[in-house]
Amino acid sequence: MTTETARLDAIFSALADPTRRAILAMLLEDDMAVTDVAAPFPVSLAAISKHLAVLAGAGLIRQERRGRIIWCKLDPDGLRRASVWMQGFGQFDPVDLDDFERFLAEELGHPTPAPE
Repeated sequence: MTTETARLDAIFSALADPTRRAILAMLLEDDMAVTDVAAPFPVSLAAISKHLAVLAGAGLIRQERRGRIIWCKLDPDGLRRASVWMQGFGQFDPVDLDDFERFLAEELGHPTPAPE
């Protein structure tokens, strides 16, 4: 397994958990102290710390100690790796859902919806 493959595996594994995705969404707004990250979740601070360790290990966040407080911030390079990989699949034409809906309506004998 290549290093890049291992990095992508770690990123997608980290993103698979809804709590970690929620944490990333919170950090999208601003840097936060670990205790502030943990506040909205009904789990222990230790559990949130483990989630943060997974996110940091995947390169999605960085943690920095400022005095006695540990701050978390997004690391944009982490998601960039996954985004670049996914863009490789973007070579296909996007599906026009309006055309698809009209096609289905015609096939099923329903009135064709008017284009917007």
